[in-house]
Amino acid sequence: MKTALVIGGGITGLTAMYYLQKYKKDQNLDLQLILVEQGKQLGGKILSLQNDEFIMETGADSIVARNEGVMPLIKELRLEDELVYNETGISYIYTKNELKPIPADSVFGIPTSIKSLFSSTLISPKGKLIALKDFVTKNNRFTNEDSVGEFLEAFLGKEIVENQISPVLSGVYSGKLDKLTMASTLPYLLEYKNQYGSIIRGMSKNKAKFQSSSNKKFISFKGGLSTIIHRLEEQLEDVKILTGMKSTSIKQVQSKYEVTFNNQETISADYVILATPHDAAQKVLNNKQLDHEFDKLKNSSLTSVYLGFDIPDHKLPANGTGFIVTENSDLHCDACTWTSRKWTHTSSKRKLLVRLFYKSSNPFYETLKNMSEKEMIQTALTDIEKSLGITAQPITVEVTNWNNLMPNYHLEHNLAVTSLSEKLTEQFPNLYIAGASYFGVGIGACIKNGKQTAEKIIKQI
Repeated sequence: MKTALVIGGGITGLTAMYYLQKYKKDQNLDLQLILVEQGKQLGGKILSLQNDEFIMETGADSIVARNEGVMPLIKELRLEDELVYNETGISYIYTKNELKPIPADSVFGIPTSIKSLFSSTLISPKGKLIALKDFVTKNNRFTNEDSVGEFLEAFLGKEIVENQISPVLSGVYSGKLDKLTMASTLPYLLEYKNQYGSIIRGMSKNKAKFQSSSNKKFISFKGGLSTIIHRLEEQLEDVKILTGMKSTSIKQVQSKYEVTFNNQETISADYVILATPHDAAQKVLNNKQLDHEFDKLKNSSLTSVYLGFDIPDHKLPANGTGFIVTENSDLHCDACTWTSRKWTHTSSKRKLLVRLFYKSSNPFYETLKNMSEKEMIQTALTDIEKSLGITAQPITVEVTNWNNLMPNYHLEHNLAVTSLSEKLTEQFPNLYIAGASYFGVGIGACIKNGKQTAEKIIKQI
């Protein structure tokens, strides 16, 4: 009998194990399955907290429905009746002490038409004229490994990138645009520029694709995102699940791997999936030949603050789902989601629930990370008062700190992951790295990666 061991019980590890079990049954394989998680419960960053008033997520608040593998897995888990979809509405950028709408006819702040460009209240007339050079300037040097910020600025101009596009994209990908590659963000932008001669024209030609996915494109569950974690755990009937065990070393013993844990227990496995953050994988592998690539992988930090108020949701001063903050603002947060407006299931009594995000890329974060929780909450309340004019005290508060646990896809990320994967294949056959540290942020990307990694093992068997 062969043994497959998954280390890490987040969404990637759970998905990988779900499909290993599925393929084992379908193909009648003689395969022992073991999943080990260092925490007391499964789910990783996914955890839904619920009280009488609100549902709050410690990590992501949703899944992008169109990502490959998401809906097939939800159907297999028979969770269709539990699905909820996001409410749509205006998204804003907070700039110069006021909320200004992101043009509706735009994607990630990028105009999909000249009308969209000229309707923006975020750009000056001069900035709009400069952006028109996109229609006459050719691309002679940019590739997918170049900075997405530099690429956009070269053809659309500095003002629209700084005032409209950068706040949105930086919020999605947790990094500065000049440090993010097109390959790790929006690779189709380069295709559009090369094919149509213009980013805006390319967006316009493909508008139907974006519009068809713009409404109700995010999903969650009536009881929160933990629903999918609980259902996956329920389905793993043929899997030995061990929690509260932290891996400390991995050694090759002939054709197998001996994995030792902090309770001195050792598990022997033929196949190993390391579905952990990259720094944890680096430590447990303890191989100097891999350190060069591992050291190139970076994390950032994030603090999220939920504030629930005894105020009717409809008392929000604007119609929309939240705002993103530009640099050099009088607010300290980077973004704010009007959770009870965007996700009606999170507030059963239709009271106001908001969530503020504070990222380590923000210069203020150095001050924020040394604050007490009481000081952190007061900072959030001050941001809410300045942006929304709400002065009430919250009835519910939830602060979550993800210290150095948010993957940062910088310019050298893809090359480092490719090189690392090649070295692992050569030096550690049948051992695989998986998860958001390497192959895409977001729950949808993790589901896809987990399934693909399981398929690699089944192919080897």
